[in-house]
Amino acid sequence: MTIWYGGDYNPEQWPRPVWDEDVQLMNRAGVSLATVGVFSWARLEPRPGEYDFAWLDEVLDLLHAGGVRVDLATATASPPPWLAARHPETLPVTEDGVRLSVGSRQQYCPSSPEYRERAGELVRRLVERYADHPALELWHINNEYGCHVSRCYCDVSAEAFREWLRERYGTVDELNRAWGTAFWSQHYDAFDEVQPPRAAPTFRNPTHLLDFERFSSDELLACFRAEKAIIRAGSSVPVTTNFMGFFKPVDYWSWAAEVDVVSDDTYPDPADPGSPAYAAMVRDLMRSLGGGAPWLLMEQSPSAVNWRAQNAAKAPGQMRAWSYQSVARGADGILFFQWRQSAAGSEKFHSGLVPHSGTDTRVWREVEQLGGELAMLSARSGDEAIAGTRVASRVAIALDWHSWWAIEQPASPTEVSYLRALGAWHAALTSLGLVVDFVRAEGDLSGYDLVVAPAHLVATDAQVSNLAAFAETGTLIVGFGTAVLDEHLHVRLGGYLGEPLRRALGVWIEEFAPPAAPDLANAGGKAAPPLALAGDVVGGSAFGTAWGEYVRVEDAETLATFDDGALRGWPAVTRRRTGTGSGSGSGSGSAWYVATLPDPESLRLIAESAAREAGIELPPAATRGGQVEAVRRGSALFVINHGPDEAELLVDGTDLLSGAQAQGLRLASQGVAIVVAEANPE
Repeated sequence: MTIWYGGDYNPEQWPRPVWDEDVQLMNRAGVSLATVGVFSWARLEPRPGEYDFAWLDEVLDLLHAGGVRVDLATATASPPPWLAARHPETLPVTEDGVRLSVGSRQQYCPSSPEYRERAGELVRRLVERYADHPALELWHINNEYGCHVSRCYCDVSAEAFREWLRERYGTVDELNRAWGTAFWSQHYDAFDEVQPPRAAPTFRNPTHLLDFERFSSDELLACFRAEKAIIRAGSSVPVTTNFMGFFKPVDYWSWAAEVDVVSDDTYPDPADPGSPAYAAMVRDLMRSLGGGAPWLLMEQSPSAVNWRAQNAAKAPGQMRAWSYQSVARGADGILFFQWRQSAAGSEKFHSGLVPHSGTDTRVWREVEQLGGELAMLSARSGDEAIAGTRVASRVAIALDWHSWWAIEQPASPTEVSYLRALGAWHAALTSLGLVVDFVRAEGDLSGYDLVVAPAHLVATDAQVSNLAAFAETGTLIVGFGTAVLDEHLHVRLGGYLGEPLRRALGVWIEEFAPPAAPDLANAGGKAAPPLALAGDVVGGSAFGTAWGEYVRVEDAETLATFDDGALRGWPAVTRRRTGTGSGSGSGSGSAWYVATLPDPESLRLIAESAAREAGIELPPAATRGGQVEAVRRGSALFVINHGPDEAELLVDGTDLLSGAQAQGLRLASQGVAIVVAEANPE
């Protein structure tokens, strides 16, 4: 098995003599996989129906001769200017009615028949020519779907949206029921009256907005499926497209089953001390989308990017450390954008594996070091293998794109960042040394001992029942604002939550009471404080943010209460023991409810109590917490020091990277050790 190494290769940006040097340098760096042709449509089809593949033939032959495998892109992410010149209706339109123009990238309406036809013909030509090329390892469809144009509001999209609604609802009467159009005189007499949710005088219909999010994600997926079908008709080589971590506009749960390999583009900010924790959450998502199978880090930057207001360079060793974080969390490929840093264009200041300054540079030396190490790890086999192995987890967080779309709509109880709620729970669990999967609330949860459903605002009956059923044998934690709405955004009356969850939790919600906005001054002229919490389970000085509720306990223990203001004395954290089973752990079934978003330390204490109750054996304190990350994959323990100071290893075994004994080994800032137990003597 191989841990792929390489990145986007754009030889069309460079004169022919540079290509030979590129292959030589790839061999020096240990590059094994190059993504080719992502933005080359205008070069491949300079005029409608006129194709030039000679240059691509030569590139693929050169890479093959140099032992570099190819991830061949379909090049459909950025149509050439001639398409818009001849068919301006292919250009996307914003919700304010502005038609976007050429001169950038991704300037196409996903619903455009003309775009799909021209894209499909290009893909057919590529498959006919390269399906049997000996360098071909992977097909790369399009690029970062929805990154710049996730929703189009043009007339073509409007008709496609109506067709989507006809298929979803069948009749306009059912649409009216689902959308609650009795409110504000929004009743529709025919599907033809429905428009995309374009700019309007004030709040738009919430279910209309949600359905347009669903439709827009599905339209992009339809583009992917159309290209995939063409590839499948002529090639059995696996296909992928690059996801973008926690990308709100596209529901990756619905996409994951369509790709043969999950791949991701991730660009954490080197200047943000929270980036390693966020990046860990993204890596866990990619592993989870593939059902635990190895995935590819398709893009990251060797150093600085070019699109932030301030573009910090990665610290020495940081590129290597973040790459190993991906490997530790299940990646079998470490790729970059891009191979050679551009000399012209909008991304010329985005770093590359071969920097502007060439190979006598810090970045290039780190590139060579990482390539050599990954080649060494790829050579490990049997019980010592890393590539191809999976990462075990007994803990999961329920992630739902529909809840994400809905909870951040206007006209809600308060402004809530869904991603912040997910990140807080993920950080609390990983601080205990646990590896976290992401799951769908309606999926198979039987392999987990502990499942957390944070801010799962939109929940179907199947999701509500499945979560409640899990609590009979496992430990379930339900976060604030969960199951308040059904899939049509209709309120679940009678205490929210839905009857199965209300019974499992032993509580119901009387009223929302979120804390005042942080910038809203109170009577004393100071910023309004968060909600104080009291109870052993949250420790001494504790508080909650983002949300608060009047929780009515029917059949549960109160483990913590709100400790000030109107909510003083009302339950903040409850638990109900629900069953005698234990799933795969040794704890009894239980259902916890957390009516706010506790501060990080309090949340960690809640997570630790619930994990112990679930029978989960927590890793030793020496391998968890702080800025030192430790993750086990297969037989290897990856230890990464994200902190600014040196850290000492307190685990036994041998570090594969240095060959040294791990116990007492000191890791510098951004240092990495991959520790394996020493073989027992015969």
